[in-house]
Amino acid sequence: MAGPHQQYHAISKPVTANFPFFKKINLYTLLLILFLCTFSYLFGSWRNTIVSIPCDPSKPTTTVTEEGKSLDFATHHSAGDLDVTLTSEVRTYPSCNVNLSEYTPCEDPKRSFKFSRHQLIYEERHCPEKGELLKCRIPAPYGYRNPFTWPASRDYAWYNNVPHKHLTVEKAVQNWIRFEGDRFRFPGGGTMFPNGADAYIDDIGRLIDLNDGSIRTAIDTGCGVASWGGYLLSRNVLTMSFAPRDNHEAQVQFALERGVPALIGIMASKRLPYPSRAFDMAHCSRCLIPWADFGGQYLIEVDRVLRPGGYWILSGPPINWKTHWKGWDRTEDDLNDEQNKIETVANSLCWKKLVEKDDIAIWQKPINHLNCKANRKITQNPPFCPAHDPDKAWYTNMETCLTNLPEVSTNQDVAGGELPKWPERLNAVPPRISRGTLEGITAETFQKDTALWNRRVSYYKAVNNQLEKPGRYRNILDMNAYLGGFAAALINDPLWVMNVVPVQASANTLGVIYERGLIGTYQDWCEAMSTYPRTYDFIHADSVFSLYDGRCEMEDILLEMDRILRPEGNVIFRDDVDVLVKIKKITDILNWDSRIVDHEDGPHQREKLLFAVKAYWTAPADHQKESTTSS
Repeated sequence: MAGPHQQYHAISKPVTANFPFFKKINLYTLLLILFLCTFSYLFGSWRNTIVSIPCDPSKPTTTVTEEGKSLDFATHHSAGDLDVTLTSEVRTYPSCNVNLSEYTPCEDPKRSFKFSRHQLIYEERHCPEKGELLKCRIPAPYGYRNPFTWPASRDYAWYNNVPHKHLTVEKAVQNWIRFEGDRFRFPGGGTMFPNGADAYIDDIGRLIDLNDGSIRTAIDTGCGVASWGGYLLSRNVLTMSFAPRDNHEAQVQFALERGVPALIGIMASKRLPYPSRAFDMAHCSRCLIPWADFGGQYLIEVDRVLRPGGYWILSGPPINWKTHWKGWDRTEDDLNDEQNKIETVANSLCWKKLVEKDDIAIWQKPINHLNCKANRKITQNPPFCPAHDPDKAWYTNMETCLTNLPEVSTNQDVAGGELPKWPERLNAVPPRISRGTLEGITAETFQKDTALWNRRVSYYKAVNNQLEKPGRYRNILDMNAYLGGFAAALINDPLWVMNVVPVQASANTLGVIYERGLIGTYQDWCEAMSTYPRTYDFIHADSVFSLYDGRCEMEDILLEMDRILRPEGNVIFRDDVDVLVKIKKITDILNWDSRIVDHEDGPHQREKLLFAVKAYWTAPADHQKESTTSS
């Protein structure tokens, strides 16, 4: 085509008397332009004959034209194409020792015991320093197999995947877990529901409505093997379950192996890593949390994360102590005193006790603080917190003050805005956006983002047809979730998504994600996640490495992804092509099979996609006994 320095212009006129000579020159120029335009048109037509895109990025990427000819449509961005200088010297990443097959860097017992036992601080996150970071790949135990597909995984897990029998003995009477041949079976029992979680949830459902869509998000404190959360899924209630690493061996790991959302966590001195007003329901079934101690700060923290009008359910000591006190090996006076203290703290939070029936007690948080503030003129215990960010929850100290709810005009108004019932709330504009509390994010922004991720996920499924197969993926991680659009686009698939909002993100949008009826957590990707190795079947990393450029080493983030990804798990990276080339250079060393493919809007976008598959590998057979014994 004509370049900017060509002298020919369509509207120019000759400026000399030698008209035939210039006419001849114009004719040649016209012929040249005609030739270039014809060539460009034919070349473009040839490219547009492509009618399909590859479905399996792990195989050679070829595309068939209308004429039936095979074209090599593989990306040609490779690590050798650019002068890439990594932030650290390229190295090999050997296998870690098999004794590290369940290594959790920020909850490492060897490191934890260096910290104070006061308020169980030693069980909180304590991450290794930069010089302590492992530069090796965590091995799966010998004999590791792909987990059972959902919903069978709720009831079964392979023994070799989590080789721990301790709970089968300790919790045998309570029906937590049983060992049967080469697998574990989960009967669905719990400490306070030995007849099964389903029957226990039915008991709760007779006291509050679990079926009308008003309760969608729940949090289970001290979750055991997460049977409560697992059985709530059939009622469209999505539960964030958490428990510390070492109270009961591998309890959170069992939950994740079952395909139930869970994180390692504890109520100690720091806020839970969730925003305010996140959960419709909170639950404790003999979770052993001292609710009335330390100025009632643990119940105060539950109040922070509960939505206005949300429920707190308590079963186990001290509820129904008159029936159980002998079996609990505690005195009647001790249990009565504990219950009175809990009642006092709940009243000070302006909660209303709805019911206590048999082993279950339920309180409800008020929908606003109008009456509560009026009562504070009489008593100031606990006081309302001074102006602070109630959503700040990453290494943030718990407080013994009551988190303010957003202002309302009348007693009937729901503080922060009323949510539609599930499933309408998924795609309704969240109140945090409609009320303008997130700068620069509007209703139009939200609607466009929802449509964008519907289109992007359709493209992902076209490139990787495994995404369309029910049961292929169950546990999904979105490392930079923004408004939760990726998870929302997958809502009809039999999977769940842990939506992460990085603490370095420009906007704290995790509250929006919860208002949509989804779940997630805060995370700094310069540190390890509070989860076990081999947690996730699929990881989505949208612009993560651009966000962390200059903050920490790319290889350390990728090694953490390798730790929490299952063998044969998949990753989609979305980032600038130069960033993806650097990523691919490291994932090749990690022995991942990967391929860069074009953006959904075509090859002329700098943003590209890197589809990757982690290879299947385990510890050697001669370490099988060592792995089992060390557990």
